[in-house]
Amino acid sequence: MLALRGITWLLLLQSLGEVISRGLHLPLPGPVVGMLLLLLALRWPVVHESVRVVAEFLLQHLSLLFVPVGVGVMTHLDVLGQYGVRIAIVIVLSTWISLAVTALVLRALMREHTEEPHG
Repeated sequence: MLALRGITWLLLLQSLGEVISRGLHLPLPGPVVGMLLLLLALRWPVVHESVRVVAEFLLQHLSLLFVPVGVGVMTHLDVLGQYGVRIAIVIVLSTWISLAVTALVLRALMREHTEEPHG
């Protein structure tokens, strides 16, 4: 029952993200808005516990989620041949940018954590 609640939360928040994104004409896709809503909702134990169960299941079966993507790539090999180098450059650059932003956020959070008085 907990897993059913978890998947319900995920689908509800993604759908709500779609509605908000389209309704407010945001430049962000609906699933991204839904993930931000999920981030806020994870503060509630009821959401946190039920989503944790679903997340563990999905992580255990993560490799299966890549099969459709692999098939999609195989059906578009001509596009990959034409734009492959550009795609690789974008992937490498975006990975490095993500790592840099993550490091900066972690550094800021650690600095904030060490400045808090322990009482």
